[in-house]
Amino acid sequence: MKISVIISTYNMPDWLEKVLWGYANQSYQNFEIIIADDGSDTRTQERIKLLQKETGLEIYHLWHEDQGFRKPAILNKAIMETHTEYLIFTDGDCIPRKDFLEIHLKHAKRGYFLSGGYCKLPICLSKKISKNDIVSGIAFDPGWLKSGGLKAFSPLRKLSAGYRFGTLYDFFTLTGATFNGCNSSVWKADIIAVNGFDERMGYGGLDREIGERLSNFGLKSKQIRNRAIVIHLDHSRGYKSKETWDKNLSLRKSVKKSKSFRTNYGIKKNLF
Repeated sequence: MKISVIISTYNMPDWLEKVLWGYANQSYQNFEIIIADDGSDTRTQERIKLLQKETGLEIYHLWHEDQGFRKPAILNKAIMETHTEYLIFTDGDCIPRKDFLEIHLKHAKRGYFLSGGYCKLPICLSKKISKNDIVSGIAFDPGWLKSGGLKAFSPLRKLSAGYRFGTLYDFFTLTGATFNGCNSSVWKADIIAVNGFDERMGYGGLDREIGERLSNFGLKSKQIRNRAIVIHLDHSRGYKSKETWDKNLSLRKSVKKSKSFRTNYGIKKNLF
């Protein structure tokens, strides 16, 4: 089955390049990439064109004008531009391990969305990782990462687990299987049924909000956070604000209270 990978990005061409080399090195190769670009300058477009030639990946670049944080809107456009039944959502700062797509596809099941995991790296390692490190797989080696400055226990444990122990960790984990923008997958028909992402949402929780509506729609969630792994590159987040966070929390509370699943501010607008 062919699948679609939707990668969100904004003015991080160096990070996006590393991510795309991760997809060029996947064990499962029947996929397309839709880059949902929230208004990057021309450097991103130029880098994508270069990487299309170098990697041979099937990449479609969707862009809209930079008018502030409008990630939900470009994600909704990306959803409608996909050519497959199954969608994986991730970010342009998250490099997938070689088995990333294979594991998502292995666990794809009607009536579910999948919740993957990430291993956050310090800035020193984020800058250090090269194309060769990604293609060789050493970028996912716990010993190499630890020697390069990664000290946190959780990401090192995830990367050390392997599939067998990762399955056990996922079974016993107390962490909820939420919809994570950096690593989740769902059937296209289900995400269209809830009308995609709510375009009123700013930074902070827009992925959790759509996950809550998918649950209200009747989907169950499955935890694969210790098996489907991406390494998360560090960077600043100048678009964070308390005002936006509070607004997002209010919208999410409304969804929980009403048990609604379809937003009026998504792929199709004004569905009153």
